[in-house]
Amino acid sequence: MSSILSVKNLSKTVMSNGEALKILTDCQFEINAGESVAIVGRSGSGKSTLLSLLAGLDVCQQGEIYLAERALHKLNEEERALLRGEKVGFVFQSFMLVQSLTALENVMLPLELSHQSHARQEAEKLLEAVGLADRGHHYPNQLSGGEQQRVAVARAFASRPAILFADEPTGNLDAENGKKVEDLLFELNQAQGTTLVLVTHDINLANRCQRQLTMHAGKLTEQAGQDEQVEQAGLHFA
Repeated sequence: MSSILSVKNLSKTVMSNGEALKILTDCQFEINAGESVAIVGRSGSGKSTLLSLLAGLDVCQQGEIYLAERALHKLNEEERALLRGEKVGFVFQSFMLVQSLTALENVMLPLELSHQSHARQEAEKLLEAVGLADRGHHYPNQLSGGEQQRVAVARAFASRPAILFADEPTGNLDAENGKKVEDLLFELNQAQGTTLVLVTHDINLANRCQRQLTMHAGKLTEQAGQDEQVEQAGLHFA
């Protein structure tokens, strides 16, 4: 398998009340194309900071990040944005839908931004895939939380990203809707071959991934998913 994400000696420090606070310490790992990986850990452990750096939403201070064979740590803000548009999809805990657009228009948005000629048809197919074919004309405030997150999943996969980052994708959902969203993420992951990187507190969701990266006080360890053996080769345990 080829690596889609490679991280070397990644560290992050912020200033808090005049003191340097280490958020990440010498993180090092690789993720192969098509894999599903969970980043788990307690609140404040650094996992969301790590996700932001991996997606190019935050600036790398120390270390190296290679995303789809591009040196993310060397790119400026505009270049990072272009790379995200080409290769990355997102699903957030808070849905992040455009309130002035219908469900269909929200899914069409990344397709239109990338000048796809059949944006509406593709968006309709994706809404059907997530079970919302009859809700396309509804606005976000007319949808339940579970429906909004399913729209967000459809939008994230619309541009067929090489890698999808999901930050607590079921955190605001009840058990039933959470299960639906989980299933969708893995079904689309398999159908499109999209690499899936999740930040989650949900151990059941994490166990569905092939691998688990655990953050503790900014340091990273790895354990395999439910059906995998623990693999330590090539990983730095800080």
